[in-house]
Amino acid sequence: MEGFWGELLGTAVLIIFGVGCGAGVNLKKTYAHAQNWMFISLAWGMAVTFGVYVAGHFGSQGHLNPAVTIGFAVFGFFPWNAVFPYLLGQFLGAFIGAVIVIIQYYPHFKATKTAADGNMVGIFATAPAIKNPTFNFLSEVIATCAFIFTLLNLGDFTQGLKPVIVGLLITVVGQALGGTTGFALNPARDWAPRFAYTVLPVPNKTDPNWSYAWVPFLGPLVGGILAAGLEAVLI
Repeated sequence: MEGFWGELLGTAVLIIFGVGCGAGVNLKKTYAHAQNWMFISLAWGMAVTFGVYVAGHFGSQGHLNPAVTIGFAVFGFFPWNAVFPYLLGQFLGAFIGAVIVIIQYYPHFKATKTAADGNMVGIFATAPAIKNPTFNFLSEVIATCAFIFTLLNLGDFTQGLKPVIVGLLITVVGQALGGTTGFALNPARDWAPRFAYTVLPVPNKTDPNWSYAWVPFLGPLVGGILAAGLEAVLI
């Protein structure tokens, strides 16, 4: 049975990402069905890549994500005494980044009058392509679990070209599994920009949709803990 678990898990990852891309592109009412979805997935992947590089340069492990930090800590891959500073940095950094985007695009928010024209919280946070809270939650759990389980097998992902690999991982997660909910994968990435959109004077802003916000908060946390637990059991 030598190699069984490696082949089982590696092939499962292969099919999740490969067949998931096929489902996202072909099935109706997924975000991946949209022509600009590759642009969005790749942009988020590169955003994570350069975020990890910057974080690593300033001495962190480049988590950028409470689901990574908490999942790692629960199963001993990260010290608990470092969790709070990481979480504080993640949420504050996400809020500051959203503020900068609001300033950068302020005249364009003024020119974009309605959600139908594109001025909506979806610029800052996620929403389901088809609203179904149970399956939306499961989508975030599955996508985050696949992401963080793969991440755990990259070793120190702040070094060399590994942040690029992490970015490509984010891109394929977005293509394969993100078409259902917009692949938050990260409570800080969703909640802090959503909060900035809510409290700041963004011209013509629409409903921030806080009734849905529990999904991109709890789903990634559960997915991250499951991924770290699976890794802990198998190593």
